[in-house]
Amino acid sequence: MRNFSAILKHLKTAGYRLTEHDIDVVCIELSLEQGQRHQAIFLSELDDDDGRPYLRVSTAVAPITTLDMRRALAFNWHSRVGYLAIGDMDGVPHLQLCENRPYEGLDPAEIDRLVLEIGGIGDRMERALSAGGDLY
Repeated sequence: MRNFSAILKHLKTAGYRLTEHDIDVVCIELSLEQGQRHQAIFLSELDDDDGRPYLRVSTAVAPITTLDMRRALAFNWHSRVGYLAIGDMDGVPHLQLCENRPYEGLDPAEIDRLVLEIGGIGDRMERALSAGGDLY
Protein backbone atom coordinates (compact mmCIF):
# COMPACT_ATOMS: atom_id res chain seq x y z
CA MET A 1 0.00 0.00 0.00
CA ARG A 2 1.60 3.21 -1.17
CA ASN A 3 -1.10 5.80 -0.47
CA PHE A 4 -4.45 6.41 1.15
CA SER A 5 -6.39 5.86 -2.08
CA ALA A 6 -4.96 2.33 -2.36
CA ILE A 7 -6.07 1.66 1.22
CA LEU A 8 -9.52 3.08 0.49
CA LYS A 9 -9.80 0.89 -2.63
CA HIS A 10 -8.93 -2.19 -0.55
CA LEU A 11 -11.52 -1.30 2.11
CA LYS A 12 -14.24 -0.90 -0.52
CA THR A 13 -13.26 -4.13 -2.28
CA ALA A 14 -13.18 -6.01 1.04
CA GLY A 15 -16.80 -5.00 1.69
CA TYR A 16 -16.40 -2.86 4.80
CA ARG A 17 -19.27 -0.49 5.56
CA LEU A 18 -17.66 2.91 4.95
CA THR A 19 -18.48 6.56 5.28
CA GLU A 20 -16.03 9.16 4.04
CA HIS A 21 -15.69 12.16 6.32
CA ASP A 22 -13.06 14.22 4.56
CA ILE A 23 -10.26 13.77 2.10
CA ASP A 24 -7.93 11.15 3.57
CA VAL A 25 -10.35 10.27 6.40
CA VAL A 26 -12.73 7.32 6.28
CA CYS A 27 -14.92 5.68 8.93
CA ILE A 28 -15.62 1.95 9.06
CA GLU A 29 -18.79 0.95 10.88
CA LEU A 30 -17.64 -2.36 12.37
CA SER A 31 -20.24 -4.86 13.56
CA LEU A 32 -19.12 -7.07 16.47
CA GLU A 33 -20.60 -10.03 18.35
CA GLN A 34 -23.03 -11.00 15.58
CA GLY A 35 -24.35 -7.43 15.31
CA GLN A 36 -24.95 -6.98 19.04
CA ARG A 37 -22.18 -4.36 19.36
CA HIS A 38 -20.73 -1.77 17.02
CA GLN A 39 -17.55 0.27 16.83
CA ALA A 40 -16.64 3.14 14.52
CA ILE A 41 -13.03 2.90 13.30
CA PHE A 42 -11.40 5.92 11.66
CA LEU A 43 -8.56 5.62 9.18
CA SER A 44 -6.61 8.71 8.22
CA GLU A 45 -3.30 9.72 6.75
CA LEU A 46 -0.61 11.67 8.57
CA ASP A 47 3.01 12.45 7.83
CA ASP A 48 5.99 12.20 10.16
CA ASP A 49 8.62 14.92 10.49
CA ASP A 50 10.47 13.57 7.46
CA GLY A 51 7.31 13.61 5.31
CA ARG A 52 6.84 9.82 5.34
CA PRO A 53 3.14 8.92 5.18
CA TYR A 54 1.55 6.92 7.99
CA LEU A 55 -1.84 5.29 8.33
CA ARG A 56 -3.59 6.11 11.61
CA VAL A 57 -6.29 3.69 12.77
CA SER A 58 -8.31 5.01 15.73
CA THR A 59 -11.55 4.56 17.61
CA ALA A 60 -13.28 6.56 20.32
CA VAL A 61 -13.56 4.72 23.63
CA ALA A 62 -15.22 7.10 26.11
CA PRO A 63 -15.73 10.79 26.84
CA ILE A 64 -13.06 12.06 29.21
CA THR A 65 -15.71 13.65 31.44
CA THR A 66 -17.00 10.28 32.66
CA LEU A 67 -13.73 8.42 32.77
CA ASP A 68 -11.55 7.04 35.54
CA MET A 69 -8.16 7.56 33.89
CA ARG A 70 -6.46 5.04 36.18
CA ARG A 71 -8.75 2.29 34.87
CA ALA A 72 -8.07 3.38 31.29
CA LEU A 73 -4.31 3.40 31.76
CA ALA A 74 -4.38 0.05 33.57
CA PHE A 75 -6.31 -1.43 30.63
CA ASN A 76 -3.78 0.10 28.20
CA TRP A 77 -0.86 -1.38 30.17
CA HIS A 78 -2.16 -4.88 29.41
CA SER A 79 -2.89 -4.18 25.74
CA ARG A 80 -0.37 -5.41 23.20
CA VAL A 81 -1.60 -3.07 20.45
CA GLY A 82 -2.40 0.61 20.30
CA TYR A 83 -1.88 3.61 22.48
CA LEU A 84 -4.23 6.01 24.21
CA ALA A 85 -4.73 9.62 23.16
CA ILE A 86 -7.25 12.38 23.69
CA GLY A 87 -9.15 13.58 20.65
CA ASP A 88 -12.01 16.00 20.16
CA MET A 89 -15.41 14.76 18.97
CA ASP A 90 -18.01 17.49 18.48
CA GLY A 91 -16.33 19.71 21.05
CA VAL A 92 -16.06 16.98 23.72
CA PRO A 93 -12.66 15.46 24.60
CA HIS A 94 -12.69 11.68 24.17
CA LEU A 95 -10.27 8.93 25.00
CA GLN A 96 -9.10 7.37 21.73
CA LEU A 97 -7.33 4.10 21.03
CA CYS A 98 -4.87 4.63 18.14
CA GLU A 99 -2.28 2.81 16.09
CA ASN A 100 0.02 4.43 13.51
CA ARG A 101 1.81 2.44 10.81
CA PRO A 102 4.09 3.59 7.99
CA TYR A 103 2.66 2.78 4.57
CA GLU A 104 5.75 0.85 3.61
CA GLY A 105 5.15 -2.69 4.76
CA LEU A 106 1.34 -2.36 4.85
CA ASP A 107 -0.57 -4.91 2.83
CA PRO A 108 -4.30 -5.72 2.68
CA ALA A 109 -4.04 -8.44 5.35
CA GLU A 110 -2.30 -6.08 7.78
CA ILE A 111 -4.92 -3.38 7.21
CA ASP A 112 -7.70 -5.89 7.91
CA ARG A 113 -5.90 -7.06 11.05
CA LEU A 114 -5.47 -3.48 12.29
CA VAL A 115 -9.13 -2.61 11.70
CA LEU A 116 -10.38 -5.72 13.49
CA GLU A 117 -7.87 -5.52 16.33
CA ILE A 118 -8.31 -1.80 17.09
CA GLY A 119 -12.09 -2.21 16.72
CA GLY A 120 -12.23 -5.21 19.05
CA ILE A 121 -9.90 -3.76 21.68
CA GLY A 122 -11.67 -0.39 21.48
CA ASP A 123 -15.02 -2.06 22.04
CA ARG A 124 -13.67 -4.03 25.03
CA MET A 125 -12.23 -0.82 26.50
CA GLU A 126 -15.51 1.00 25.92
CA ARG A 127 -17.45 -1.80 27.60
CA ALA A 128 -15.06 -1.90 30.58
CA LEU A 129 -14.98 1.87 31.04
CA SER A 130 -18.68 2.58 30.51
CA ALA A 131 -20.43 -0.22 32.39
CA GLY A 132 -21.21 -2.17 29.23
CA GLY A 133 -22.21 0.82 27.09
CA ASP A 134 -22.00 0.84 23.29
CA LEU A 135 -21.87 4.49 22.25
CA TYR A 136 -19.36 4.22 19.42
